[in-house]
Amino acid sequence: MGDVLSQNEIDDLLKQLSSGELDVEDIADDAAQKVKDYDFARPAKFSKEHLRTLEIIFEHFGRLVSTNLPAYLRKNVQMEVMNSEAVTYSEFTNALSNPVLFGVVNFEPLQGNIVMELAANIGYAIVDRMLGGTGETLEKMRDFSEIELGIIERIFTICVNLLREPWKNVVEIEPRLERIETNSQFAQIISPSEMIAIITINMSIGDVMGLMNICLPFITLEDVMDKLNTKYWYSTMQQSDDDTYVDMIEAAISKAQIPVKALLGSSSISVNDFVNMQIGDIIKINKQYDEELDVYVGNMLKFKALPGSASENYAVKITKVIREE
Repeated sequence: MGDVLSQNEIDDLLKQLSSGELDVEDIADDAAQKVKDYDFARPAKFSKEHLRTLEIIFEHFGRLVSTNLPAYLRKNVQMEVMNSEAVTYSEFTNALSNPVLFGVVNFEPLQGNIVMELAANIGYAIVDRMLGGTGETLEKMRDFSEIELGIIERIFTICVNLLREPWKNVVEIEPRLERIETNSQFAQIISPSEMIAIITINMSIGDVMGLMNICLPFITLEDVMDKLNTKYWYSTMQQSDDDTYVDMIEAAISKAQIPVKALLGSSSISVNDFVNMQIGDIIKINKQYDEELDVYVGNMLKFKALPGSASENYAVKITKVIREE
């Protein structure tokens, strides 16, 4: 009942009107409803709060990509969210040049697809790096070959799989890369007049820099729009346990390939003996047949062992662990 005036307030208003302190026209102007133009061609379906939450999600995504891709590219990777905006799908596609790397991603269980667009120079750098080069891009742009698209598809798939964790506070998704297009005209996933949110990310691989644009149609996010706000985001955010990261690191290290070798012994011979060596010649080494062998992990002496066999293969039996560094 805050709009109901008391008798004293009514008396004060009448007194101000009669004395000329208050003008009726001023009251009418202040009470008039302010009208805002509405553009039916660009309906405002994404608020600033929605766009800010999407920026937070893809900042997390950028950190994951910057951590995981260097393991495949053997090159420093940096990603930074530049800005976000809401435009129509036609405005987005018309601004693209050919060739373009257009990854169409199924965003299950949400309906529809999203698009990950990667700058062509970043694609060339990825191909060059994966084929053993230094990660340089091409001076003159050209179409991608089938082999190059196959290499880029592998990197795209890694990035798509990394979308799960940033989105888990909003919805549990199972993203899947459906295809990569090099011509935006063949990737009409939604109506040209449909509104989309675009998250622009600056990506650098070594010295090569380019943009990655994430296109999120409104029809895909419509079911979770009420969850795309920072209040919901922080209220549902779960603090990760440090032990979880320790387990993940241990699991990753356990899969690493390391060389292990057992040294039977060593010997020194003259160059003349080496040149005249024939089949059946015997080289005497500095180890007895029953003496323990040195077993190296990488270049570090780690074990002592005895020679033997297992399933018709040469083998060694560990007898001692050397724990000194």
